[in-house]
Amino acid sequence: MLIVQKFGGSSVVCPERIKNVAKRVAKSSEENQLVVVVSALGDTTDNLIELAHQITDLPSPREMDMLISVGEQISAALLSMALHQEGKKAISLSASQVQILTDSVHTKARIQEIGTKRIEEELAKGNIVIVTGFQGITEDKDITTLGRGGSDLTAIALASVLKASNCEIYTDVEGVFTADPRVVPSAKKIERLTFDEMLEMASLGAGVMQTRAVELAKKYGVTFHVRSSLTETSGTIICEEVNNMEKLLVSGITMDPNEAKITVVGLSDQPGIAGKVFSCLAENGINVDMIIQSSAGEKRKNISFTVAKDDLRKALSGIETLRSQIEIGSVVSDENMAKVSVVGVGMMSQPGVAAKMFSALADKGINIDMISTSEIKISCVIERAKMEEAAEALHSAFGLDKE
Repeated sequence: MLIVQKFGGSSVVCPERIKNVAKRVAKSSEENQLVVVVSALGDTTDNLIELAHQITDLPSPREMDMLISVGEQISAALLSMALHQEGKKAISLSASQVQILTDSVHTKARIQEIGTKRIEEELAKGNIVIVTGFQGITEDKDITTLGRGGSDLTAIALASVLKASNCEIYTDVEGVFTADPRVVPSAKKIERLTFDEMLEMASLGAGVMQTRAVELAKKYGVTFHVRSSLTETSGTIICEEVNNMEKLLVSGITMDPNEAKITVVGLSDQPGIAGKVFSCLAENGINVDMIIQSSAGEKRKNISFTVAKDDLRKALSGIETLRSQIEIGSVVSDENMAKVSVVGVGMMSQPGVAAKMFSALADKGINIDMISTSEIKISCVIERAKMEEAAEALHSAFGLDKE
């Protein structure tokens, strides 16, 4: 049986953790063929990004990929060495050696094709194959990276193309919880979630999985298991359907502190203006979340929207380039924002969820700045300083703190 296992940065943060992973992998390899995907050690990627910004405020995306892709090679090589110490045959392979081909959008590349020949050859030799997560390569042999949490995407993609029997995502927590247990102590582990619920939770700030990885899992039907590398307990299964899902009104509360709001003031109220604003952002690779348009007087309008805080500077720079094309009164930004959300497939058939959410926030004196909804989630942008208080209030209001 072929299994793909992915170990995050916290699982390989130090030599002791790497040795622990090696023992776990070695045990699994006794009955299975294994392809193991690894992230960079601990905060390696963050430290490299910080180092780059000490050199320049706007580093070249291509050079950033050259820089931040090295962390996974370190992890892969060290884990291979640790497995050799366990008496196991193992080989580490980079994205270039595997042939994980991507487009050329640096720092946020999308996988186009994965070669399986090298992996299959190494498995046939009896090797445990360790693949660098997060990395890709273009047709021109340039190194790319797959965005934050990209090792998840590598693992899901490999599980799909290799037709793996299981895909296990190992982290430092025991699964997906009803809220972040570091903020909400009463949070409970969720046994099963649908792809749609996990997709919403990932996109709304639950740091367990990369959003694009969940999208890919849903597209190709890759059921996966999120669990801890530090214990033997079962975690959370992410799959197509969950039994008795109608009994669950809300499955979880998420929060995202990486939220910034931009308001473009005094735009002409005529067709095509909003299109130019958001086309400019798209051309700069910036994803927009919530959007609100309001009147600003006669034949004028304001457009407010949110972006990831990490993209704020690039978004503001992009909007400034539009001044030669359209009339802009002013541009106002606020990076001290956060997003809290309630997620659950049960919301599709139950009224009153929004009312309960808004009332719970109002009871704590928390003002709502922006709102967005889908069939299975409601999100509110609020002041970042109130984020943790809001999460606890919502967790209690929807009864998620009860057994």
